[in-house]
Amino acid sequence: MGFLLSKSMDANLQKQQEFMLHNSRLQMERQVLLQNEMRQRQAAMQLAWSREFLTYFGTFFTLTCAGLTLGAIKRKKAAMLAPILPLSFILTYQLDAAYGSLAQRIRAEAESIMSSEQQRLQLPHGTPTFDSIEKTRRAKISLTSILEK
Repeated sequence: MGFLLSKSMDANLQKQQEFMLHNSRLQMERQVLLQNEMRQRQAAMQLAWSREFLTYFGTFFTLTCAGLTLGAIKRKKAAMLAPILPLSFILTYQLDAAYGSLAQRIRAEAESIMSSEQQRLQLPHGTPTFDSIEKTRRAKISLTSILEK
């Protein structure tokens, strides 16, 4: 009788462990999907910000170019056109960020760094562990209790 009960409990324990493993996998998959969606939303916000900024900067650039050109013609000084060059670099960068392939080039460079320059990505004192976090937490708790006295 005890053997049959033990066998049944072992089977139930095995089923429960499988169920917990399945739930853990589902939870992790959901977390990964949620984090990816949040990353995509942040990237979309950044791209939208770049496009909005480009609207304002493009207007500024156009008015500045027109004003500098008119001033250079009126005063007959070509040197007045000099600010157009650095402003055009900024405009080109913003155009590339908003509508070009800047994001793809940055992503490709990041992938290259991750694969060939892994040592540059290491955190000081390595990756935090549960023990290191607990040690810091306990130190803060003891410090807080000392300060309260």
